[in-house]
Amino acid sequence: MQTDPINPADTPPDDPPASEAQPASVEEQLSKAKEEAQKYLANWQRAEADFQNYKRRTDQEREELRRFGNVSIIINLLPVLDDFERAFNALDSRLAGLSWFDGIYLIYRKLQQLLENADVRPVEAEGQDFDPRFHEAVAHVEGDEGKVISQVQRGYKLHDRVLRPAMVVVGKGSNQEQGRGNKEQGDAPTSES
Repeated sequence: MQTDPINPADTPPDDPPASEAQPASVEEQLSKAKEEAQKYLANWQRAEADFQNYKRRTDQEREELRRFGNVSIIINLLPVLDDFERAFNALDSRLAGLSWFDGIYLIYRKLQQLLENADVRPVEAEGQDFDPRFHEAVAHVEGDEGKVISQVQRGYKLHDRVLRPAMVVVGKGSNQEQGRGNKEQGDAPTSES
């Protein structure tokens, strides 16, 4: 059996003619190409902005880590500094001239200098207005209302961040002032059963 060669002209076309697959005019092709180009440009601009934001955020995080990376070590050193201060306050003044005392005091000063070099600063307390951002009230006594009367434990901050608030005693005014305040408000009679 002999097969006839296939004539391409005899086979029906599978694909539509080239003129039907393409848009009707060059202007339509150009407008579609412009739309695609605008879409790609907008996507690229968004990706560029996202990358810039990511870069800025990582730089900020790196700077924060550099500035506050030693916080846990510093916080653990603060009780040692407190112990030195309590020991010096409780020490008899006659021992102050002895060489071992001077040596311990130099160690204390080195520790303070180390913290100052790390930009750790004490929180101002005595005589200041009470500020809950920097102070923690542990007692209220007679004295200037809202003023810090004394400091129980020193507070510290690193750069602009509070590491530990100062524990303070706050004035609540005097009894005479409180009595005057009640009279000015008009004491209402209370019924006690």
